[in-house]
Amino acid sequence: MSKEITHLHDIQNRFFKSGNTLSVKSRMQGLKKLKKQLSLHSTQIEEALAKDLGKSASESFLSEIGMVFSEIDYFLRNTKQLSKPKAVKSSWINYPSKDYIISEPYGVTLHIAPWNYPFQLSLTPLVGAVAAGNTVVLKPSEQAPHSAQCIEDIITKCFPNEWVAVVKGGPETAKSLLDLRWDYIIYTGGTTVAKVVALAAAKHLTPTTLELGGKNPCVVDHTAKAHVSARRIVFGKFLNCGQTCIAPDYILVHESKKDELINALITAIKKSYTNEPQTSPDYGKIINQKHFERLIQLLKNQDIIYGGQSDVKNLYISPTLVSVNESPNSLMEEEIFGPILPILVYNSDVELQNIINKFEKPLSFYVFSLRKRWAKKIMHHFSFGGGVINDTLIQFTNRRLPFGGVGHSGMGSYHGKYSFDTFSHKKPYIHRTTWLDPKIRYAPYGKNINLLKPLLKWLS
Repeated sequence: MSKEITHLHDIQNRFFKSGNTLSVKSRMQGLKKLKKQLSLHSTQIEEALAKDLGKSASESFLSEIGMVFSEIDYFLRNTKQLSKPKAVKSSWINYPSKDYIISEPYGVTLHIAPWNYPFQLSLTPLVGAVAAGNTVVLKPSEQAPHSAQCIEDIITKCFPNEWVAVVKGGPETAKSLLDLRWDYIIYTGGTTVAKVVALAAAKHLTPTTLELGGKNPCVVDHTAKAHVSARRIVFGKFLNCGQTCIAPDYILVHESKKDELINALITAIKKSYTNEPQTSPDYGKIINQKHFERLIQLLKNQDIIYGGQSDVKNLYISPTLVSVNESPNSLMEEEIFGPILPILVYNSDVELQNIINKFEKPLSFYVFSLRKRWAKKIMHHFSFGGGVINDTLIQFTNRRLPFGGVGHSGMGSYHGKYSFDTFSHKKPYIHRTTWLDPKIRYAPYGKNINLLKPLLKWLS
């Protein structure tokens, strides 16, 4: 294990135990510094995202920088109130007393971030952890090196290492970090690595938040408005070149709507990214050659409806629509995480349910329909992390909603108040007075127990 990592872990433990993070004023000062540095480095952030993922300045702000600013502003407004002890109604059994819940920071936290939204998914949880009074060791993804370097440059100007630090490196670095005992771990990425993280955390009984992904279904029924549905599906699927954990992973369209929807999808793709998406400033690239080759392999022997062009030199794969039947298909075996959209057909609610239930619980679930009661029924029937009726991705933008998965799509949640709750232990305590102390509660009980039984039933 690296001596530097061990030393960092030690100094963060000492810093936390000394009480340095308990001051709400200090936390807010740290977040203000972070906001200032993000503003000063906005051009560098955009350049880093362009180099790593081919993101345009507009997409970088909408899906990354702007969301971090929003999260910081939320905590600058609300950290003081969130940190106050909350009085709760006391039990008559304990009368007279006053009961409270304190939001206590867990302590030294480890954040392992992904490459697909390297700024937003690194800094949004970090902001919540700092606001809640924790220290943070952040390991950004080595697959987005320019973003990782930029994040480190920003963080070192805002916080001392003993409070917030960035550790760069690959799998070996992650292993060294996971060998240590942390007070909380948050990981965003795939299920394979998540199991490794969970196993490492279990050795120390460390609580975790795991933000994963899955086969996110996108149901389009016979009543849906094809042109509106297509535009919103194209936005959600091909943003960041399809490398979004909450993107629609496959479409389930009613057979009577299939042709109309496909035509509308093609039109929407052309309007968004022109007839030559490779030249569009708003269409990104695949993160690296390994991921590129995996996606190309998935396209072999497929029934491509539209797209399918690629350029390995520029890590380009065009927005691609594929027709898929119910027979085994490589596109339906795991999360695609790229600009390939399989389209399946269903004819009945039973068939729809059977197809969706073949997969693990997804991170996201989308339904396009003008039948309000039916759409709500679908939302209530299936289990998923978060869902939307008649749009995609927008569940992520409302900090009043928890963001997180269920089952194989993750555990725990964050965003806004939910981030504060995630990184806080809710510590209860009761303050009893001494002027009333009925003897009936103390041994020897004798016949007093006959008086206590009905009293306890009434008080419950």
